[in-house]
Formats: sequence, C-alpha cells, structure tokens
Amino acid sequence: MTSTERLDSEVRSYSRRWPVVFDRAVGSRLHGVDGRSYLDFFAGAGTLNYGHNNPVLKRALLDYVESDGITHALDMWTVAREGLLEALEERIFAPRGLVYKVVFPGPAGANAVEAALKLARKATGRKWVAHFGDAFHGMTLGALSVNGNPAIRRSAGTSLLDRFQLPYDDDRADVADVEALLAAGEGGLTGTAAVIVETMQGEGGINVARFAWLRKLAAVCRSHGILLIIDDIQMGCGRVGSFFSFEDAGIEPDIVCLSKSISGYGLPMALTLVRPELDVWRSAEHNGTFRGFSLAFVTAAEAMRHYWSDDELERSARDKGKHVLGGIRQIAASYPGEGLAARGRGLALGLATADGTTADRISAAAFKRGLLLETCGPGGGVVKLLPPLTVSHGDLDLALDILDASVKSALVTHV
Repeated sequence: MTSTERLDSEVRSYSRRWPVVFDRAVGSRLHGVDGRSYLDFFAGAGTLNYGHNNPVLKRALLDYVESDGITHALDMWTVAREGLLEALEERIFAPRGLVYKVVFPGPAGANAVEAALKLARKATGRKWVAHFGDAFHGMTLGALSVNGNPAIRRSAGTSLLDRFQLPYDDDRADVADVEALLAAGEGGLTGTAAVIVETMQGEGGINVARFAWLRKLAAVCRSHGILLIIDDIQMGCGRVGSFFSFEDAGIEPDIVCLSKSISGYGLPMALTLVRPELDVWRSAEHNGTFRGFSLAFVTAAEAMRHYWSDDELERSARDKGKHVLGGIRQIAASYPGEGLAARGRGLALGLATADGTTADRISAAAFKRGLLLETCGPGGGVVKLLPPLTVSHGDLDLALDILDASVKSALVTHV
C-alpha cells in the first residue's frame, strides 16, 4: 500500500473515478506515471480554460519568479496586483462598458460566494437570499446554504438559514413567474437582499437558462432593490464564448463571482466584483491570509492581455462548441429510446442520460479509452464535457469518437 493510499482521506472523489497517478500535463492532455496519455475534458472542473501548462502563461510566471517577484503580500499594493487590476480594467471592463470594484475574498470560488452574500446583506440591510434548484455555489457554510441540492446542503451538519429556493428556468419555468415566486418566498420582495444564480448550471446538470428569463429576473431584482449575484465561477472566463457568461443575455449584475480559470494557470484565485456604490466594507471587514496570491495575479493578467485583446478566442470557443454540440446530438440520435439528449452552450456541454448509472458507465468506458469525463446533475445523470478552450479540432473529434464508442459500450453491454 502506498503512502497516498494509507493517508489520503476517504473524502476524496476524483481519484476514485480515475485511479491513476498523474505526473505531467500539457495542453489538453494528462500523462500517467505508466506513460499513458489521457485526453482531459475535465480540465480541473473548468479551472484550466487555457490548457495545462499554457506556454504563454508559464513564461510570464517563470519570468516573475526568476526576478524574485513578491509571492505573498496579503492586500498590500504590489506590481503584480496593479498589473492584474490594469488588465481587468483595460481588457475586460472597459470594452464591455462595465464598472466594478474588485474584492479579493480568498483563494477559492466559495470565498467569492461568501463575500458576495455577506456584502449583499450588509449593503441592503436585508437578510434573505434566493437561490435556485440544482444550483451549486461551493461547500463552505454560506455557499452551502444557497446550493440547490438538498443532499449537499445536509453535508453542513447544521441548519442553513435565511435562504429560500426558486425553480431554475431551463424551459421548466415561465418567465412571468419570477416576480410572483420572489414575492411568495420567505424574504418577499422587501426582505430579500439578493438572488444568486448561474446563467448555466454546471454541477447542476448543464442546465442553460433562457436569456429572456435572465433579463426578466434582472429587471425584477432592479425594480425591488434586490441585488443580482451572478456566479460565474465555472462558466466565466470564456467557457461559453464571451468572457462573462451573462453578456449574451444583455444584463449587468450587481455582483459577480469569479474563480477557477480567472488565474489562467490553475493557481488558486478568486474575485468578487461589485458595483462601486455597494463597496461599503470597512477596512479589514472581510479578509484572509491568502486573499491575494501574486503568482496567480501574474498569470491572470497575462491571460487577459494575451487572449482577451481581440475576439479570436471567443469566436473559436463558440465555433468549437457548436461542432461538439452537433456531435453529441448525433450520438444521442443514434440511440432512440435511451433517453439521451445534448445540452449546453460554448464549451460547457453535456450528454443527458436516463440515470446516473448509465452516465457512470459511459464515463468509466471513456476512461478506459483514454478520455476523462465527469458526471453531474441530480443523481449524476449527465456526462459533462469541459475541454480547454485551446483544445485542437483533432482532439475534439477524437473525444467525440471515444464518447460514441463509450455510449455504445455502456448501452449495448447492459441491455
């Protein structure tokens, strides 16, 4: 038995799905110690939008380290911090006409959500927060409180208060119901501080909200002084094509949560973006030792400068996404009566199956063929594809071939 097997906690999950010791990664591929190569359509759960060890970002990181750049400075002003904020303003905010103050809440997406919920209640003086069924926002207590999966919420081991749940859109709710549903919730229209929503639910099953519904939700929130929080932790940074997933809907959230691919290189980093008038924090009212990680600042800034100075990456992600979605639809159509369906937009895609057992069989069959695919959604019934945005067309076609063979294997061998 290895030290990993002896000491690693039973709470682990992905190492159970993919029992391989990985030691090297480049682009869209992971390599095991046994020399086998795996096509990675998991990408760190959406953390590696620019691929493993992206050469442009690696060069910037190595140059910074070799120059003895500051690695840790809490929230002190540094060249790395200034570079990040300049890149955000020049490459992301200004071209989109957005104005946000930037909160550095801690190293992970859950930290961004915690800061958003805390600030929303502080700024409005209200306590209730509305969230949606099948939502996922993190595993800390505040973030758990607004998760839409009851089993995940129960993992808190205690009561999670001052929140109420609404039905998510993705063709299951009428846009006209949004105001009435909020009014009927525990917070009502005058006691609700914020609504937190993903424009597309990743962990929830690749559920895509309609733009009309998002616009209606934003309008209702604005008319009643309710803050709209967009959780763009997994779907931001180009995952759907545009840098922010809400751009195509034509809305401007009050608060935006970013993490995962914001560092560009898989380094821990999170940001909470807030409208300037909501920046009512007192000094050190929200802090943490690792709320500012300079190495992540460097790679994040370089990613914005390199990939978001034009629309090339955005157009590529959209085109690749359409290609893969078409391939998934063909696979689903090849097995009528099996309950298969394609979902998603951009390069956040899914194959919905009849149940979690079927999805697990497909994922396991894909792993045997050298493709990493996660499952998601209620009961794990959706096979999720999150390739790096920089993935080659050849690797996309290879993944579709493996997925097709894996679906056939999973269905035919269990008839």
